[in-house]
Amino acid sequence: METSIHSNVDRHVSSESMTSRDYYADSYAHFGIHEEMLKDSVRTGSYRAAIVNNGHLFKGKTVLDVGCGTGILSMFAAKAGASQVVGVDMSNIIDQAQKIIEANGFKDTITLVKGKLEDVELPIQQFDIIISEWMGYFLLYESMLDTVLDARDKYLKPGGLIFPDTATLYLAAIEDQDYKEKKSTVIWDNVYGFDFSCIKGIALREPLVDTVELKAVVTDPCMIKHIDLLTAKKEDLAFAAPFTLTATRNDYIHAFLAWFDISFECTHKKIKFSTGPHAQYTHWKQTVFYTPSTVTINEGQKLYGMLSCAPNARNNRDLDISITFKFDGEEETKVDYKMCVILPEIMLPQLWCARVSNGDANRLSGRDRPLTLPFRHYHLVSPMLNTFHIPCIPYHVRCTGTDLGVLLLPV
Repeated sequence: METSIHSNVDRHVSSESMTSRDYYADSYAHFGIHEEMLKDSVRTGSYRAAIVNNGHLFKGKTVLDVGCGTGILSMFAAKAGASQVVGVDMSNIIDQAQKIIEANGFKDTITLVKGKLEDVELPIQQFDIIISEWMGYFLLYESMLDTVLDARDKYLKPGGLIFPDTATLYLAAIEDQDYKEKKSTVIWDNVYGFDFSCIKGIALREPLVDTVELKAVVTDPCMIKHIDLLTAKKEDLAFAAPFTLTATRNDYIHAFLAWFDISFECTHKKIKFSTGPHAQYTHWKQTVFYTPSTVTINEGQKLYGMLSCAPNARNNRDLDISITFKFDGEEETKVDYKMCVILPEIMLPQLWCARVSNGDANRLSGRDRPLTLPFRHYHLVSPMLNTFHIPCIPYHVRCTGTDLGVLLLPV
């Protein structure tokens, strides 16, 4: 997802002058996030193929880039022959995008506008094409799809194109006993000698974003949401969808697994990519929803359920997700999950602090040896011990089978 969707960004702070306090208000100004997205070859390569390889669609056209970030999609469009490209982003990363665009000789073709799309004045009122990388974890978490739909309704010409134009969300079930036990039992039964088991249920209701091996999947996938960006409405983003999962072998279910596929249907040669466990790695990974108890399933047996998803009433960046499931003739089980964003001022154990540079942690204080770990931008899971307040950036990491909440301190 290229853009910031925060509403409290200080527009008067340059990206060079930003501190960790500013990064809380404008997380997408942080270079590490854009570096991760640009290095995602599936993501960036798919957009390049869809745009640059379809010059016949872009030649002489006007293009709106919603959430332009570093400007990479805008430059693809200009390279494909667009007559004029307008990129919009409310994050301070747009200051660096301007320099990148000028350095690559596109300043006469690409115009960048800083601000919230709903509030800014654009130099063009109607566009032939809208491009955007709007997807979040679980497709819709922290998603800016509603902004893309607003842009479509306000700025897209009749018969105009959207890149990408379809998204599909899938669900399957997985066997994940070892990690579920560590997440639900090992951490909470003994926290420095104290019993934290009363909050096991809360921990399990926080979806986990992680990479899951295909061999862990024990059912066929089921499509639970298809979005056509040319016709979708914002109210469609809150939905309830039934699902049926058919077991592919005798096994146990410890969690549900969600991922999404993206398609550029308007291209001459269809460009698609998947974030599923069967596909090449992407920074979106997959989303894991642990069940409260282990479910035994036999090959060919069907598990029936309903997944509902809606933006949280207090913060529409968060998602409230419920999954109800049962076998024929049995009582149903319902679990409510919440994907949420950690607030700027948080409390966390000093043990779990890391000094970082360019998104990679090169030291974990409080451990007996240095570690180098990959981190991802995610919410925190942690007991509140030896707590303190400090301005920094929250990350979540799976390290040696244990979930750690980690505060990233600027070097």
